[in-house]
Amino acid sequence: MSEPPRRVPIEAARRLAIAKQHLSGPRSKRRGPRAIVDLVRDLGYVQWDPVPIVAPSHLLSIAARLGPFRPRDLERLLWTERRLLLQWIPIASIVRTEDYPILRALMDRYPASLSRSWGSQRASARRFLTTHRPLRRAVLAALAHGPRTSRELAASLGTRRNDGDWAPRSDAEEMLFHLSMSGEVLVIGHRGAENLWGRSGEYLPEWTPRTALSWAEFERTAAERTLRALGVATPREIQLHFLRGRYQQLPRTLEDLERAGTIHRISLTGRPEREVRFVHERDRESLEAMRSDPPEPRLALLPPFDNMLSNSDRNHRLFGFDYVREQFLPPARRRYGTYVLPILWGDRFVGRIDPRFDRPSGTLHVQAIHREPDAPADRRVGGELAASIAELARFVGARHLELPDRPPGEWRTALAESRAALGR
Repeated sequence: MSEPPRRVPIEAARRLAIAKQHLSGPRSKRRGPRAIVDLVRDLGYVQWDPVPIVAPSHLLSIAARLGPFRPRDLERLLWTERRLLLQWIPIASIVRTEDYPILRALMDRYPASLSRSWGSQRASARRFLTTHRPLRRAVLAALAHGPRTSRELAASLGTRRNDGDWAPRSDAEEMLFHLSMSGEVLVIGHRGAENLWGRSGEYLPEWTPRTALSWAEFERTAAERTLRALGVATPREIQLHFLRGRYQQLPRTLEDLERAGTIHRISLTGRPEREVRFVHERDRESLEAMRSDPPEPRLALLPPFDNMLSNSDRNHRLFGFDYVREQFLPPARRRYGTYVLPILWGDRFVGRIDPRFDRPSGTLHVQAIHREPDAPADRRVGGELAASIAELARFVGARHLELPDRPPGEWRTALAESRAALGR
């Protein structure tokens, strides 16, 4: 029999979640390569998205935690030292090379490692790989002569275009995705804005750990890593984070971890008692401390694909915050803007900004600032917001910064006092 869930204040759970995501307390002064690798270790992954409306989302996620780090350090870690990898898990993500055994467990079993939550995609992957065996051999043979972009491969192999989920792509691009999921190829750099692909065996460092995990070992390892990154989580929240939808028997895995005393059940005040969450044994003491000793609040501007925003249901239940990536909506349906960055203050989401970086003029335009209805009317929040916007402008290389004429009244004074320093 499992122990009854311990009732925990929802505020403590929020504080632990923020702390585990490196978004509370004073920032460390470490911002170099080691700090980046350590951050990816604790988060599990950082989602990759290169769209530069302000700056690539993965750069903004790292900067929100470390401060204005040097993007060239990340480039060196990915493409020279290869201490980090760009891997589909299934979303394009930055992961640690030291975590390769977790990835290998999925790769060695692909496409069987796609769980039922992937719907028909496991069958589709099998069908594509079966009917395109000659293309697989041709792609690997072409890459044996050196790295190629997907467009170069498609042109040299004469593959046809087809309609993908988001945009048309060639059979060669489709094959590269499946070969990356099976671990045979990986992105080894970029040529312009395009991924440069190579054969994994030729580019993975010699020191890459290649331990073969059983499926049970994989699930236990992945579930623990995910729970520790989240702080507290329901089984579904574990399922949808990090290795999204890749578990085959998560309920049994969680039962085994609970029986071993590795994880513990809790429920949260303000939520139904039947809504059971787990906390890792190594985080129980921290969770208890969050009741009476919250970390120092910090303000962070989070990009649309940040780890904190990956599960909208979790954000609603835990933080009472609803977020939609409005860049994917028609303009008439956008409420807050195009590329909206939520404002996190302490353990609450208190607002949103809608920035756009105009590179030719070097101007970061903050087109709108929105305050959540229950956000504190704290002068300090306005001051921290002004400082964070200024830091964002410097990080993306803006020479000028423009604020909206009428920001929320509660923050207007602090923003107005900072207007000269912000560049307008």
